Amino acid sequence: QVQLVESGGQWVPAGGSLGLSCQASGRAFNTYTVAWFRQAPGSEREFVAGFKRFNSNPIYANSVKGRFTMSRDNAKNTVYLQMTNLKPDDTAVYYCAADQNLITSYLRLASEYDYWGQGTQVTVSS
Repeated sequence: QVQLVESGGQWVPAGGSLGLSCQASGRAFNTYTVAWFRQAPGSEREFVAGFKRFNSNPIYANSVKGRFTMSRDNAKNTVYLQMTNLKPDDTAVYYCAADQNLITSYLRLASEYDYWGQGTQVTVSS
């Protein structure tokens, strides 16, 4: 079992940058698939970026590709999301999710993840 705690969300102006962190507790975090999702008011939770198990190359949603960078530090049990050129449409609660047995093809499906953080609010003003 793993517990996830996100941090770093805040208000930023459009065009600005922001970094989020997700600290995990528990052992063998490097064996988990880990992803960032976000949810805006009135919208479904959507995939932002994720690492497949044992894979060091993150996968991004088209909407954030080229602007967001996801990284992980297994020694610190932490994943990061560096966001640049933020847009008002990026406003959402950002969640970290993890699963130890996720089928690779389900990486983008929120319903397939067993573990979630509490979320951190990112607000981008125009």
